Amino acid sequence: MHILDILARDATTFSFEFFPPKTDAASDELFGTIAQLQELKPSFVSVTYGAGGTTRDRTHDLVVRIQRETHLTAISHLTCVCHSLAEMTGILDRYAEAGIGNILALGGDPPKNLANHDRSGDAFHFSNELVQFVRSRQTPDPRGFGIGVAGFPEGHPGTPNRLVEMDHLKQKVDAGADYICTQLFFDNRDFFDFRERCDLAGIRVPIIAGIMPVGSKAGLIRMAELSAGSRIPAGLLRGVNRCADDASVANFGIHWATEQCRGLLDQNVKGIHFYTLNKSDATRQIYQNLGVRDSAGLR
Repeated sequence: MHILDILARDATTFSFEFFPPKTDAASDELFGTIAQLQELKPSFVSVTYGAGGTTRDRTHDLVVRIQRETHLTAISHLTCVCHSLAEMTGILDRYAEAGIGNILALGGDPPKNLANHDRSGDAFHFSNELVQFVRSRQTPDPRGFGIGVAGFPEGHPGTPNRLVEMDHLKQKVDAGADYICTQLFFDNRDFFDFRERCDLAGIRVPIIAGIMPVGSKAGLIRMAELSAGSRIPAGLLRGVNRCADDASVANFGIHWATEQCRGLLDQNVKGIHFYTLNKSDATRQIYQNLGVRDSAGLR
């Protein structure tokens, strides 16, 4: 289903994100998780993307498998780095032929093994250029691909100037984005402020909030490292420090994420996107804590 139809159908969307496993065995295990989460009737699911090599192919394979073997709408991430124009064209043509009609267009970072990658050969250096290109491609749907872009409630790590950051986001939307999906955040005040600043900047597309439950102390540290500039609220840190073990941290993380979701729903968020880390337990528990069996009870 085209993302515009999903956004029109669901007053509030609920979605899950997965990353492509590196082995066939892990892929089969992930599909078990996807089958469990399918019971929650998400609006859509998305699959992350690593530039270059087999990770790219596994993203495509996983998206196509979800589309063919489940009742879910799958959205593929696509990044600018490490791609010539011919490669970008080929990727989008393959998706169109496979019936994949939605893309999350991202700037992206070079993979760790290509940290010194020369970007002069990349077709696009900025995500607004990628959005414009994806918008120009034809698909069986006359509207073309549905396109999402990333938003940063806590600020983009590469753009310290928050006013310039909003200018860049407006460029992505003006290039043809249909919606914004935010990076993870732990304090809803950051999201609400971001949503207001989008409105002030004239950005009118739906904004979906990204939520990731903390699962362990080490995981919290990794989140801070991967999301440069991520703000860990004192209350979250105190709660994690009180926990005796990672099982307790996971329970506390689910509680914190549940309260985030409740607060977002109370303030009419357009959507909530769960970063699942390819696991189902935390997301399923959040639904139970909110008192619903599936997304239909939240929309």
